[in-house]
Amino acid sequence: MSALLAQNWWAVALRGVCGIVFGLIALVLPGAAMLSLALFFAAYLLVDGSFGIVAAVRAARTGERWGLLLAEALLNLAMGLIAFFFPAGAVLAFVLVTAAWALITGGLMLGAAFRLARSHGRIWLALGGIVSIIWGVLLVLAPIAGALVLTWWLGGYAIAFGVVLLVLAFRLRRQCGRDAGTTASQGA
Repeated sequence: MSALLAQNWWAVALRGVCGIVFGLIALVLPGAAMLSLALFFAAYLLVDGSFGIVAAVRAARTGERWGLLLAEALLNLAMGLIAFFFPAGAVLAFVLVTAAWALITGGLMLGAAFRLARSHGRIWLALGGIVSIIWGVLLVLAPIAGALVLTWWLGGYAIAFGVVLLVLAFRLRRQCGRDAGTTASQGA
């Protein structure tokens, strides 16, 4: 795998560049980035729903159970259409799901903190739970600002990930040159 990855260092570099470009767009134009993510998600749901219908029809033709496949496909198509025609609603739903996740996990962390021995870091687990709950409450109270912050975080992640991939790509490129030199000297 190492040699193959080294030979394709350029693909790793391209992934890194794409990550950096997306990250910069997310930081500079967060609204456009979040909207494009909602539209990509809508497109995914529409494609997935279409293939789900194909799977349901094929299952029905062979006498297999197909009802749940069709129900899932129709749900995906409906949600895809809603996300496509109302992308702001899809973004809001994502923020609210993230808020619910933060509130629930924060509560669970607080509950677990009371069962953890003090010597094992009870205060830190409780603090993590409190931070999660505060984050969830802020997302519920200001979902638009929450979407903006989530987009910035995503942008920061994409830039960091892209830089790491670029560093990896250039290391792979250097190694690819060394591997080629080793192969040439072994053949002589």
